[in-house]
Amino acid sequence: MILQGHNITKAFGGLQALGGVTFTVEAGEIFGLIGPNGAGKTTLFRVISGVYPLTSGRVVFEGREITNLKAHQVCHLGITSTHQIVRPFAEMTIYDNVRVGASFGRVAHSEAQTHVETERVLEFCKLTPQKNNLAKSLTLAGRKRLEIGRALATSPKILLLDEVVAGLNPTEVSQTMELILQIRASGVTIIMVEHVMKAVMGICDRLMVLNYGKQIAEGKPQEIVKDPLVIEAYLGK
Repeated sequence: MILQGHNITKAFGGLQALGGVTFTVEAGEIFGLIGPNGAGKTTLFRVISGVYPLTSGRVVFEGREITNLKAHQVCHLGITSTHQIVRPFAEMTIYDNVRVGASFGRVAHSEAQTHVETERVLEFCKLTPQKNNLAKSLTLAGRKRLEIGRALATSPKILLLDEVVAGLNPTEVSQTMELILQIRASGVTIIMVEHVMKAVMGICDRLMVLNYGKQIAEGKPQEIVKDPLVIEAYLGK
């Protein structure tokens, strides 16, 4: 397994956002994280990626404990997260946005290598025709694709995708699902938070369900959607 969380607890003052969450992620899989708003999904991402320190518990990546490492240290080891609300550098070009990821990621590139990697990611994400445009010129779907590209440019071993298909039309959802599958095929393990069940059911190997910071179910998608606790807490009758 590539990632483990052991009894992860995160409190903000008197509010407990995560309470004893334990999970494992296998290398090469797409692991989905679902649950109602406020369930703790994004908080778990921020704990894994080093944005938030744990209150208690452990995070282990490739057999090494990374609990409470800083975000840049976690990124250099090979875990990168996208943002739920896309955050491109709006006044920079699409090329330069991706180049930032290639410049500060897991692999130390020379100037020439940084350019080559930036161009590779732009082509992979189908952003090459627009690369000299400002990031603010992109549609929502384009900004989400840029968010993925900038994260990919850090050369992650694990990519945390936070609602990357939210707000997209059906065609854009299908295109993004195809991109995610291509990323997995390239050797990157993916953990994704998502509410769009078409995406969850279509590409996830396993799901974990959170509710009020507690883990209420884990298993294959077809099993999870039949779980009475999940239906009551999230899917609805």
